[in-house]
Parts: sequence; C-alpha cells; structure tokens
Amino acid sequence: MHLKAFERLNTERIELGELPYANPRNFASGTIKLQDSAEVAKRPLDCFLYFLYTDKNIYKTHWESLQAVKSWGFHVNDNTRLCSDINCVFEFIKEWDKKRFTLSYDIDGIVIKVNSFAQQQELGFTAKSPRWAIAYKYKAEEAETELLSVSYQVGRTGAVTPVANLKPVLLAGTTVKRATLHNADEIEVRLKLHEGDWVHVEKGGEIIPKITGVNLDKRKPGAPAIKYITHCPACGTLLERKEGEAAFYCPNEDGCPPQIVGKMQHFIDRKAMNIDGLGDETIDTLYKNGFIRHISDIYALKDHADDLKKMDRFGEKSINNMLDGIEKSKEMPFDKVLFGLGIRYVGATVAKKLAVHFKNVDRLASASLEELQAAEEIGERIALSIQEYFGNEEHKAEIEKLKAAGLQFVTEEKEVVLASDALAGKTFIISGVFEKYSREELQHIIEQNGGKIVSSISAKLNYLVAGQNMGPAKLEKAQKLNIPIINDDQLIEMIG
Repeated sequence: MHLKAFERLNTERIELGELPYANPRNFASGTIKLQDSAEVAKRPLDCFLYFLYTDKNIYKTHWESLQAVKSWGFHVNDNTRLCSDINCVFEFIKEWDKKRFTLSYDIDGIVIKVNSFAQQQELGFTAKSPRWAIAYKYKAEEAETELLSVSYQVGRTGAVTPVANLKPVLLAGTTVKRATLHNADEIEVRLKLHEGDWVHVEKGGEIIPKITGVNLDKRKPGAPAIKYITHCPACGTLLERKEGEAAFYCPNEDGCPPQIVGKMQHFIDRKAMNIDGLGDETIDTLYKNGFIRHISDIYALKDHADDLKKMDRFGEKSINNMLDGIEKSKEMPFDKVLFGLGIRYVGATVAKKLAVHFKNVDRLASASLEELQAAEEIGERIALSIQEYFGNEEHKAEIEKLKAAGLQFVTEEKEVVLASDALAGKTFIISGVFEKYSREELQHIIEQNGGKIVSSISAKLNYLVAGQNMGPAKLEKAQKLNIPIINDDQLIEMIG
C-alpha cells in the first residue's frame, strides 16, 4: 500500500465522516482477507514479485530468475542487490536504514537470500520457513508509557507468560494497551521492573509489543519491585521451573482450565485435525458449559445434539456443520492426530517423522529412549518428553477412547510396486541441479528401483548422485570417505 494512496483514501473517508484507517500495513493485510472481491478491486493495492516457481529450474540462480520475471513485464522490486560477501550485505543494510524513509511504502527490514537454486534445495525448509532466507529487522518505533499492572496467562503447555498492562499509547498507527514480558528473568533481572514504572515500548515483528527498557528518572520513590508469581493464576498450583528453561510451568496439566481448553483448541487447529465448524471460541463455550473436558469428549458431542440446541448461538445448521466436521476429522492421518495430541516438543514436522518411523501409536508408546533417538531428528529432549507423555495413565486411557472413536493411529502404508530391484540394498544422496531430471524425479527413480535415500553422508553411503553447483562440503566429505560419485546418466545406466 503506497503511502500517497493511503493518504488519499483516508482524506476521502474523513470527508465522508468515516473513521480513517490506522496504517497502510493493517489496511493491506485486512484487504487481502476480505471475502468480497469487488471491494478488494476498489482498493489501491500494489505488489512486488519476489520468486519464480517452476516444476524444473529454468535458471541457476534466484537473481537470474528475477531479471527474467522483470523482463516479462512483471513488477519486481528495483531496490535489490547481488552480493558476493557478507560485507556487501551489511553495507546494503546500513544504506537502507536511512533511505527506507524515502520509499513510497513502509518496510521494516531487509531479506537476505542464498542466490544459488542448488544451494536453496540443499538447505530446504523448516515446517514454517525456508532455511535459505533470513530477515534483518530495523529498530522498531518506540513509545513511552506507564505500567499499570502485570497479569499472567497460562498456555496449553502450562507455560505462564507475564503481560504488562499499560496506559494506552499510540505506536506505529495502533493503540497499545498490553506488552509481553516473556518470563520471570525479564521482569526481575533484565528490566528490574517496579510498580508504576514508565517503560519504553517497541512494536517490532511481534504481534504483541514488547518492553525494551525503563525510564529510571520517572520511577516513584519507594515503589516496590514486581515479583513473579509463585502459584498458577488459574488453578493455584505451585509453579515449577525446569533446569535450563526460562519459563515457569503449571504442572497441573489435567486440572488447569486454560491448559485443558488450550489443548483442545490445539487439537482442532487447521494444522492438526482441521475440524470445520469448530473454532476456539466454541471450544471455550463447550468447556464452560460442561460438554467437553478431554479431547475424546469432542467425539461424544453427537450424543448431546439436543442439549446443544438450548444454548445461545447454537442453531441446528451450525451444530450439524460442527458434527460433520468432527466426523470428517476421523479421516486425518496418524501424523496429524499425533501432532494434535499436543505432546511437548512434538511439532508438525517431528510428528510426521515419528509416524513414518514407528508406523503406529503402540510401537511409539512402548519405545525405549534409544529406539526413540534412533528416529530421524529425535534428540534426548524430545524422546524424554514422549516417554513422559505415554507414561501417564490418563493419556493412555484418552488414546484408547480416541481409538474407539475411529481416529487413525496407524500410518497408512501404500503398496509400492517396484519397477525393478536393480538398486536394492543401496543407499543414495542426491545433490546439485540436473538438466534432465528434477531432484524429486531422481529420488522417485531410485526408490522405484529398490534404492533408499538417506539424509547425511557417512561411510555406509553407497553413492552420491552429483549435479551442477552441488555443495562443496558434501563433495569434500564424500571424497574423503571414498564414496563413489556418479551423475544422473550413470544412475540410469545402473538401472539398465
């Protein structure tokens, strides 16, 4: 949203007696979420294209692809630079720290990307973002206001997060009333907060603003220091702090209302069971009215349809939609169910790896520490958390109820019909860019002919399939271990 367009828009709204929009960022974000395409079309939004997606790489580098996109007539940001070393990157960041205020639109930072597509493929993605790109954020806008009080929120994992309640202050176009305080050390060690302090508030990339410092000149004489609470604000249980961790936790996971509700809200989330017709507010309402206390109770709601109709805002259509969504969720695969259970440290990616490795929940539940750590990317911390979860009798009983309800606790193994067994017993790593095939196609070819793809080079590796621009570290390690290095043509010859 260009600033001049935003100013024109707000001038028109004020002339019509309407409230002006707060800032271009929120306006642009809100516009994208609108359901009415006719209304979206009226709004003067612009866009830059930052990536070219193709089935096979037409270009070797990100830079080349952007120049091509630009030559085809698409809108590409001109304020970019191709850097060959880190000093060039820092120079660019420094240059735009001041120049950004001359742009026709707002920015909050710089994105640094790896240029080589081959290296981008090597680095890959986490569940949330690419490993080949990182953002440098400029210092955010800051304001000063009075600390009124500190309240505490309990999350689904039992982590207790302190929140500062502030005298309302305008910051980056929005009124700020609350700011995160992160943990006890932030309050007592870093900030050394006292009651009634005047604090510096910053709104950076986070949704909730944060306190960056205290104005000691304005501290009231004799104001008592703020002490972190010792007991859970929701259920009164004595809080615990595990060695090496910043947060305090409420250990009463099966009796603390925010934890119970939070776990159910996590279970129905889009990334977990994705239950249509059932949202966070509905979960909260159902819990408060005694319909659900455990995840398994969600699947018993069909027995309470008549009682649900007596509640406010629960019409027949919305109840039917909810029950249909609950029924359909029984088709979700094992890894989604496992993620939905909310085991500490088991995110979406880890759940998928566990489901592939152990195949079913019974094998996972009975696995030893060594067996758990043998699975890809599972370290001691995750393994201990899994053992602790399945060692709880209430959790075991809950899983049996979910099994009885018809949820998937077994990884569905598709029958693979091999083209041949020419590569049986052999392991491969694919690295670099290939002219005839994509890396996914080569992986499929290897697996279809009995071979196995592994994630790291070791002395046990049989072959490194090398393309152009492969990572030098991998090449050096393979040569040091005398691992045969072949190209895609030689791979095809092996299959015959």
